[in-house]
Amino acid sequence: MDNLCCFNSQFSKLAGGRSSCSSGKGRSYQGPTKYGFSLVKGKANHPMEDYHVAKFVQLHGRELGLFAIYDGHLGDNVPAYLQKHLFSNILNEEDFRNDPHRAISKAYERTDQAILSHTPDLGRGGSTAVTAILINGRKLWVANVGDSRAVLSRRGQAIQLSIDHEPNTERDDIENRGGFVSNMPGDVARVNGQLAVSRAFGDKNLKSHLSSDPDVTNADVDADTDLLILASDGLWKVMSNQEAVDIVRKVKDPEKAAKQLAIEALIRESKDDISCIVVRFKG
Repeated sequence: MDNLCCFNSQFSKLAGGRSSCSSGKGRSYQGPTKYGFSLVKGKANHPMEDYHVAKFVQLHGRELGLFAIYDGHLGDNVPAYLQKHLFSNILNEEDFRNDPHRAISKAYERTDQAILSHTPDLGRGGSTAVTAILINGRKLWVANVGDSRAVLSRRGQAIQLSIDHEPNTERDDIENRGGFVSNMPGDVARVNGQLAVSRAFGDKNLKSHLSSDPDVTNADVDADTDLLILASDGLWKVMSNQEAVDIVRKVKDPEKAAKQLAIEALIRESKDDISCIVVRFKG
């Protein structure tokens, strides 16, 4: 455990919570793209519920960068399942090469159906997801359900690629499915008074009122594209998109940049699990 990671642990312990953290980095085999990640347990009295994927793979003559944050709730079984299965389900879709948008959407749906069919094993919990697939260093496909977020930087300007799925913004859809949105004083809006996101994997008890349909978008990675940040809401609750980009652009090493985001979130008293992936497209 290096000094930055130790700082994260010590800071969290001083703040009164149990702490664990992990970090790492890697790079493309074919181009200048590098990535780093940092995960820090929050102050809640339960095990770490954030999971991630960050790696490069070769598939049918193409290099794919696979990056994801899965933020679980009511346990870590669903995010752990997503970490193991979601990308393989996407890449195994017949449509993936010719129609990534359709393949990603179908894989999200099928993965959620599999989770719901395994509910006795996976429990009653759920998870958000934000996934990014980088194809040959040039094309980026991003999808999400829930409030984990993807932010791109072009010449230092933050561009949010994902959509935060919040109960108040999707109230009509929830009510049309027979659910309701509670807005209790001092609390965030919640589906049926329970869940603070309007889309998620799992959550069988709420599924009739929830969607797992992802928002899917794509972006070209060109000479103006600096970096990509994926993070759970433990970061975004205390930091704007532009603030995160400004912090990361000052740190060349993406692992150190991801750690710096986590440290800053702790300093700003984020109490949730904090998970960050930084993908830097230039050396």
